[in-house]
Amino acid sequence: MSAVACHQLAPYDQRAGTTVALAGNPNVGKSTIFNRLTGLEVLTTNYPGATVEVNAATVRLDGQVVTLVDLPGLYCLTCTSGDQCAARQALLEWPPDAVVAIVDATNLMRNLYLVLQLIDLGFPVVVALNLADVAERAGIRIDVQQLRELLGVPVIPTVAVRGWGLREVLAEALRAAGQAPAVRHRYSPLLEREVARLASSLDGHIPLSRRGTALLLLEGALQPENLPGLAPQARAPLAERTASAAARLEAASGEPASVAVARERHALAERLAARVTVSPGEFRGRAAWRAAIRPATGVPLLLAVLAVVFTTLFWGGGALAALVDGLWGRLASPPIRALVLALFGGGVVGRTLLWGLDAGLNAVLSVGIPYVLTFYILLGVLEDTGYLNAAAVLLDRLMRGLGLSGRAALPLVAGAGCNVPAIIGLRGLRTERERLIAGTLITMIPCSARTAVIFGAVAYYLGWPWALALYGIVTAVVLTAGWGLNRLIPGRIPDLLAEVFPFRLPTARTVLRKTWVRVRDFVFVAVPIVLWGSVALGALYETGLIRLAAWPLAPLVEGWLGLPTVAGLTLLFAVLRKELALQLLVALAVMEYGRGAQNLRSFMTADQIFTYALVNTIYIPCIATISVLVRALGRRRAALISLGTVTLAVLIGGVAARFLRMV
Repeated sequence: MSAVACHQLAPYDQRAGTTVALAGNPNVGKSTIFNRLTGLEVLTTNYPGATVEVNAATVRLDGQVVTLVDLPGLYCLTCTSGDQCAARQALLEWPPDAVVAIVDATNLMRNLYLVLQLIDLGFPVVVALNLADVAERAGIRIDVQQLRELLGVPVIPTVAVRGWGLREVLAEALRAAGQAPAVRHRYSPLLEREVARLASSLDGHIPLSRRGTALLLLEGALQPENLPGLAPQARAPLAERTASAAARLEAASGEPASVAVARERHALAERLAARVTVSPGEFRGRAAWRAAIRPATGVPLLLAVLAVVFTTLFWGGGALAALVDGLWGRLASPPIRALVLALFGGGVVGRTLLWGLDAGLNAVLSVGIPYVLTFYILLGVLEDTGYLNAAAVLLDRLMRGLGLSGRAALPLVAGAGCNVPAIIGLRGLRTERERLIAGTLITMIPCSARTAVIFGAVAYYLGWPWALALYGIVTAVVLTAGWGLNRLIPGRIPDLLAEVFPFRLPTARTVLRKTWVRVRDFVFVAVPIVLWGSVALGALYETGLIRLAAWPLAPLVEGWLGLPTVAGLTLLFAVLRKELALQLLVALAVMEYGRGAQNLRSFMTADQIFTYALVNTIYIPCIATISVLVRALGRRRAALISLGTVTLAVLIGGVAARFLRMV
């Protein structure tokens, strides 16, 4: 289905016309429906937690203006992570005129819980029974008419990836807007009695139904102090009445009120699903999913997948980088250099601008296209097959020692290819704490550029045992840092729901579209930072001020690390690109010591080469990584991480230098 009409993403607090929210469990097709209806490019994936923020856009249907809101996936309105809190806030604080509840037709019982909760809250609800084609192939048949009658709301089968049924869903939502549904289901008399008592005591201009609000309070999904429309002086009395009702419910049922409400709603969802399911079919993806999460079969499969990802990134990305670099040198660099030199001459200004416009842009493209593009294609395939969810479940226990859930495994591994896409991949993690820990660890993982330094310096001049020892030290540093951050940063590791998602064949159209969106975002973010950073470094170099920069570094570089001063200078330039450090080290050494210095062993000892590579590996990676780190975690956290890794690299480098002198 083509877009109804296309507009730009709109701020959620600047809605226009009728507001329709798209809500549903993770991985049921919310963002796909949003993209189909708006023509926009919100990333979609067969992976829970992919949408971590609220997106909104305006469209027109038959002349009527509609603000569509794409909410992060949620199983219920209990706030346990940042994405779920964002979805709940959007629903409760700015109630939409209608809600499209998107339901996975292959897993009706689980999805009906949220539908029932939305109906309880009085939202005008339209159910989009999505993945109808997948359910049909699995032999799952659902009596849509009976489900419509039991719920009391419209139910429309849809296939989001093909656009089937989406216009009908939106039209039904507009017809239902502003009309509270008649609740046709009830819970046990005991629960309904307490709900009615609590609801009757609610006053003020509460924008939700009183029955639904009372249920939210009893199940602990909403606290009285956070209830929209409630006067401040009414919060304490309401808290007391809620506590009393919860206590009576617990005394009568023998279980906490939150558990009693959840149990009754789950039981109702199960009964409804059983009544409308004509044929349960056979979910063939379940066996493959179980094989992927069992250690005996899942670990070999995971190692094979990671080997493919790493090898493709390292060798495939490297080959593409060489190709892009060669094309840039032949096709782009000559006219750029000629134009700059013609306009600004060959003096300091002209040469400084060439650092940004030639070397800087080349650096962005040499990282952005080969490594980022390769990684995003791989990531898109893994996301759309649903394998990432199985890998997250398999690695969850291991990752918890580092303060992370299994979701962080792939970004950490991807960091060994290139830190930039790995940092961008943090958006799939569910809490700020997890993103902060994973982001810090990724910056210390040797990427392919740092691996080139290790190979070109340590392995080449000192041998493989030294290179392996360096990798061992860095691995220990990463594990220790994760262990320490897990204890220093307050908060808990988010639970990982072991939910079965069907493995699906990815489509080339979807993978390429999301790859394009991601690469485009990376280039737009990285280009200004890398360009201006390159110009600043070029200005230092071309004006000779870089020599002045070496003077205050001397105590650190020579005194603590035991390195030649020229080596310290190259560490500064390595911020542009890590592999530049080795090339510049040789170039500056030739200027300082003569042509014999092309061999590092002619002016550096084995201990110094090892220390130099170790410091270069641990401290903050390239400026492109810093740029995406700023966007992912904010300027303050990016600065703290950068400063922390520099400090850690200097400390460990100094300790290593002294240890090597002793042995």
